[in-house]
Amino acid sequence: MEKKPMTPRGAQTLKDELKRRKEVDRYKIVKAIEEARGHGDLSENADYSAAKEHQGFNEGRIKDLESMLALAEIIDPATLSGNKVSFGATVTLCDAENDEETIYAIVGEQESDIKRGLLSIAAPVARAIIGREVGETVTVRTPKGPREYEIRKVVFKDITS
Repeated sequence: MEKKPMTPRGAQTLKDELKRRKEVDRYKIVKAIEEARGHGDLSENADYSAAKEHQGFNEGRIKDLESMLALAEIIDPATLSGNKVSFGATVTLCDAENDEETIYAIVGEQESDIKRGLLSIAAPVARAIIGREVGETVTVRTPKGPREYEIRKVVFKDITS
């Protein structure tokens, strides 16, 4: 299987969630199942059904997290440099239409959060700017039509904020 790039911060977030689900959530769910069993007939016990469903979801998420971490190629942006946009770069883009600047850090798919400026490497904007340099203009297809962006700045730094 293909390795997926991820920042150390993103990997730590997944590790923390995995640990919580295994060491805390599992035991809470088991307690809820035991308590629901004490209520009698399991065939008509909504609490038991809900707890079992929650257990299934939790175990599925644990498997997903383990898989994501196993396939992660952890890349620390602070150790990178250069003038070209790549994974881990923090890029300042200027929208050619309204001259508005936006700053994005290009991160792994599992750690993206557009509200915090963390752009997935698989996002259309990221795919359009990867390999480009400061001063270049790129056109990105969006649902509202093509948009042009100028790459104003490319830096590689720790994005733990």
